[in-house]
Amino acid sequence: MRHILVFLSILFIFSCKGEAKKNENEINTLKVGFYRAVIEVKDNEQLPFVFEVKSPTTLNIFNSEEIIEVDEVEYKNDSVFISTPVFEGYLAAKFEGNNLKGSFIKESLNRTVPFSAEYNNKKRFEVKHKPNRNVSGIWETVFSQGIEDDEYIAKGIFKQEGEKVTGTFRTTTGDYRYLEGVMDGDTMKLSTFDGAHAFLFTAKVSDSTMEGTFYSGNHWKEPFVAKRNENYELPSANHLTFLKEGYNSLEFSFPDANGNLVSLNDERFKNKVVIVQIMGTWCPNCLDESKYYTEFYKTNKNKDLEFVALAFEYAKTKEMAFKRIDRLQSKLGIEYPILLAQFGTSSKSKAQEKLPMLNHVLSYPTSIFIDKTGKVRKIHTGFNGPATGKKYEEFKTEFEAFVGDLLKE
Repeated sequence: MRHILVFLSILFIFSCKGEAKKNENEINTLKVGFYRAVIEVKDNEQLPFVFEVKSPTTLNIFNSEEIIEVDEVEYKNDSVFISTPVFEGYLAAKFEGNNLKGSFIKESLNRTVPFSAEYNNKKRFEVKHKPNRNVSGIWETVFSQGIEDDEYIAKGIFKQEGEKVTGTFRTTTGDYRYLEGVMDGDTMKLSTFDGAHAFLFTAKVSDSTMEGTFYSGNHWKEPFVAKRNENYELPSANHLTFLKEGYNSLEFSFPDANGNLVSLNDERFKNKVVIVQIMGTWCPNCLDESKYYTEFYKTNKNKDLEFVALAFEYAKTKEMAFKRIDRLQSKLGIEYPILLAQFGTSSKSKAQEKLPMLNHVLSYPTSIFIDKTGKVRKIHTGFNGPATGKKYEEFKTEFEAFVGDLLKE
């Protein structure tokens, strides 16, 4: 009996040691539930966003009405790596209990920004004061006012319910996508995070004006001023980019993923309406546009219609650039060709050198409409995506009507 008790005691000790060893080697994983994430930007400001972990390998990031579904979550040793769909940027963090501490990283641009996340917290901004201003409406906005070469105009479009504020800034080259935040006393705070951009806007607001700062990651900030103007409109996006005198058509020859040079002289484009999309896989507005073009093409590809995208990539190598193009095409199910026009930089002046018939490349994206004879009929600069609401619906109506008219010719 004594021998049996000793044996059982030894067995119990070893089983406990084995269990301890097992727990020691266990890999931490994200806990299901909400996290409040913070990215550190300039001036010791904090850019918050919220995500919800659905399972150890899936989560959703929230920006106002936008829900970004993430299914690229990897674990290595005591760290987690979270990659948002399509874009290069990723979050790398170590576990501190149920919380996270690490960085938001964009390798091609050599950018690393401090990041942390608190479990079981879904309050985007902390509000200390009851709102005493309402920003709902249209705001005529100027960024970097008076700063040579940096000044540009925008249209702020906001909706406020209680302390919650949503909306966006439209510019001549596109919108700042889904912004979400609060009115804290007389201070407006808005943020968005999508894996490509980490934006924070803060502003002091009066009844008819606002003055604030726009932060992008921890590498950029600029001032902005705005005034209420319900009738304010930006210049037409159809007249900002145009062909230089002496040109009426577009010419290019760029490689596809198989190394084949593709041009508008190829058989697939002859006697067809062609939309040429100047874009980059790193560009959120381009992503919004690509989603719309992909669905439109799938519905209308049986007509005399083709799309072709020209990608201007800041990836450091051609191989990496094509890898990102393939990732975008796979994620969105893009069936039209995406050619590599440039890698190593997303410089707009360098892009214009590749397309010298244009007066400039002002924006990613830019769309060039070509009729069945090969003549350029319209160039649309930028893209107003779903975050702009009514403007996005107006764009779709105009786009479909114009393409429909070209197809009838």
